[in-house]
Amino acid sequence: MTIAEKILAAKSGRSSVTPGEIVEAYPDLVMSHTATWRSAGVMQRVGATKLYDPDRLAIVLDHISPAKTEKYAADQQTSRNFARKNGVTKFYDVDAGIAHLVLMEAGHVVPGDLIVGTDSHCTIYGSLGALGTGIGYTEVASVWITGKLWLKVPESVRIVLEGRFPAGVYAKDLMLHLIGRLGADGCSYKSVEFYGGSAADLNVSERMTMTNLAMEMGVKCAFFPPDAKTAEYLRDKLSDPARYHPVYADPEAAYEQEIPVDISKLEPMVACPHEVENTKPIGEVAGTHIDQAFLGSCANAKYEDLVVAAGILKGRRIHPGVRMIVTPGSKKIMLEAMNSGVLQTLLESGGMVTNPGCGACAGDGGTLSDGEVCLSTANRNFIGRMGSNKSQIYLSSPATLAASAIRGAIADPREFLNR
Repeated sequence: MTIAEKILAAKSGRSSVTPGEIVEAYPDLVMSHTATWRSAGVMQRVGATKLYDPDRLAIVLDHISPAKTEKYAADQQTSRNFARKNGVTKFYDVDAGIAHLVLMEAGHVVPGDLIVGTDSHCTIYGSLGALGTGIGYTEVASVWITGKLWLKVPESVRIVLEGRFPAGVYAKDLMLHLIGRLGADGCSYKSVEFYGGSAADLNVSERMTMTNLAMEMGVKCAFFPPDAKTAEYLRDKLSDPARYHPVYADPEAAYEQEIPVDISKLEPMVACPHEVENTKPIGEVAGTHIDQAFLGSCANAKYEDLVVAAGILKGRRIHPGVRMIVTPGSKKIMLEAMNSGVLQTLLESGGMVTNPGCGACAGDGGTLSDGEVCLSTANRNFIGRMGSNKSQIYLSSPATLAASAIRGAIADPREFLNR
């Protein structure tokens, strides 16, 4: 069996499963973010008064945090009261950061887990070898009450990465290349497993970016097989080391297809409005004017991402016509960037730093007016996502973002390297 098949078999009490089967699975963790109040309302409407297992719930208030309207404040208070009333200990308030990053930092995600949640980018948990997938808020309420849900076993796709990234090319560029190559539905309801010498070379932050962005190819889940880097990342995070139970595909596992990628041939990529699959090499969009640069989101607001941007911005100034917004992914990331001097570099270059959270990616701050253009490190650029339906959003790596912020237009990061 593949990784997804093994995990779904284990969580449904089966010895084996095959693609296309519907299984009744018991998730290890159910994540809900700002939509928690909706799920709590569903639970109330159906008359349920008891959670199946409060320890399986994790609640993180990351969207529109802190609250910017009375309505958001009331919704967040509903979530706090729900967590308090039901004994949910894995509760993280508006100061913590983005749910996915917060839960991984806290050691709530381990290889072999099945994790569902109210966010499509739960696929990011595959960076640690867990099966993460998004579900709706009514489904979340159902799992809260029953402890289980139906899932269809996906077909699996094997992507084999070879070669080394050229200078100025990063995991984000690789994923934009794949999304553009395969399309937004190229892996619809598939499980993707990343292999090859290059996959093993990637650090956990890069794996997070890739499994996060895999959602934009339509995947149900995505995986990097756990290895020494996975174990090292979790070494000081697990209260019970026995929870570490890596799952690997069998050598004879069947895949729908295998896709080889030579990453040494890649170049910086940009997703153009208004679809993530509308990707182009940097040379085809260089010179495009930008009004705003957003360094944030669960895809690229990790410490390593801030370091890359700061490396290019150090000793340079952001173009006076560009507003550069830096939103660290979590409080932990923000503290690390503060203590290392990375935040100082970003501020001295002309950037502004906001509190950790989803920020402009979720339309909270950084709103665009008619005709404005934003270059973002987020995972989506759909029309109106950052405000006006007449604005435009381009997506890039943190390196391309930093270079573009300096130029005031989309720019190739390679021109700033080794200077």
